[in-house]
Amino acid sequence: MSGWNNFLASMGLAPSQADMTDGVEFWHGAERQGWLMKQGDVFKTWRRRWFVLKDGKLFWFLSEHVTPASQTRGVIDVGKCLSVKGAEDAINRAFGFELSTRGDTKYFIADSAKEKEEWINSLGRAVVRHSRALIDDTDEDPY
Repeated sequence: MSGWNNFLASMGLAPSQADMTDGVEFWHGAERQGWLMKQGDVFKTWRRRWFVLKDGKLFWFLSEHVTPASQTRGVIDVGKCLSVKGAEDAINRAFGFELSTRGDTKYFIADSAKEKEEWINSLGRAVVRHSRALIDDTDEDPY
């Protein structure tokens, strides 16, 4: 977590590292891992981050040297995602793709077309395996 997130967590206003990881041992046995560019949430600049997909969570880090002590820079619960698809046109960047939930869309850029397709396939499988998007919405009447 960043210094700001650590401060917020200490004030009880942000999730702790343990809350963010949900007990997933992200430092070994990843379903997929590698470098991607990610667009920032606040400042829409592109940053290169190391991503780890494991147990329905997509984690990102500053370095590829991930250990139990590594601080996550963020995590996405893939089970809440509705879609993963190419997004070159949306972001005007080659090898771009997006991961969308009901309320947000995150954009990523892979290093090659092959890497992009491998990430989309891995994330797509994880979405199907861990999807709760349809059953989480218990407030809506299905009829």
